[in-house]
Amino acid sequence: MKLIRFGELNKEQTGIAIGDKYYDTSAFGEDYNEHFFEQDGLNRLQKFLDDNQSALPEVPAGTRLGSPVARPSKIVCIGLNYADHAKETGATPPAEPVIFLKSTTALVGPNDDVMIPKDSVKTDWEVELAVIIGKKASYVTESEAMDFVAGYALHNDVSERAFQLERSGTWDKGKGCDTFAPVGPCLVTKDEVDDVNNLRLWLTVNGKKMQNGTTANLIFKIPFIVSYVSQFMTLLPGDIISTGTPAGVGLGMNPQVYLKAGDVVELGIDGMGTAKQNVVAYAKN
Repeated sequence: MKLIRFGELNKEQTGIAIGDKYYDTSAFGEDYNEHFFEQDGLNRLQKFLDDNQSALPEVPAGTRLGSPVARPSKIVCIGLNYADHAKETGATPPAEPVIFLKSTTALVGPNDDVMIPKDSVKTDWEVELAVIIGKKASYVTESEAMDFVAGYALHNDVSERAFQLERSGTWDKGKGCDTFAPVGPCLVTKDEVDDVNNLRLWLTVNGKKMQNGTTANLIFKIPFIVSYVSQFMTLLPGDIISTGTPAGVGLGMNPQVYLKAGDVVELGIDGMGTAKQNVVAYAKN
């Protein structure tokens, strides 16, 4: 299945993608949130679809998409997980995964605007494969880790490099700004993905190809990442783990290149769909 959420921000309804069309599943009666995944929601949704698919209303073309997962308890990110990205930024590939957290208030839909933060001068892009957790995971082994995965999604791990690297403290300062976690268009359940270790991921800025990588080059593979993170925190259903970005970020260029208002970012992953984000200047809500 490919799950979507659509409609006005913070008022999204649930749906499903079939081919190139979207269908409304709000009659199912649940959001795609922690409770949904915890209560075997994917299997229950499949039964609902088996019984009702022909009667589902089509979502009108052009309707806004939200994150395919309602706000999770946390967004966990893995840093420097592609050797080529570590090299371009002058970092040594890590001996074990680098973990940082991204604020859940950064979560937006796949085609929502990315807003440059107040006083930002180094807002950057990072196409990533996100893993969606399907059930509570604590101290799981690598061999059982995939049992805890519900599926995958496209994620742009937008980053403010000055906040991240030039201010004292952790990377989190440059990772959790509003709109810095566009996710989607859909959650693709793991049964839909033949080989998660062989997916092409790409990103363009104003039509120019910046990133063109493959998950085959992940330093730490997904079962290891899920197991590893679960040694340090309990992962709850609906939580997101973003698995790292390949080379081609603005930070790694010479001279460095950063996003500015008016830029257009497009990105995609094989089988996960594509997203398009317009970059806008900071505006106080």
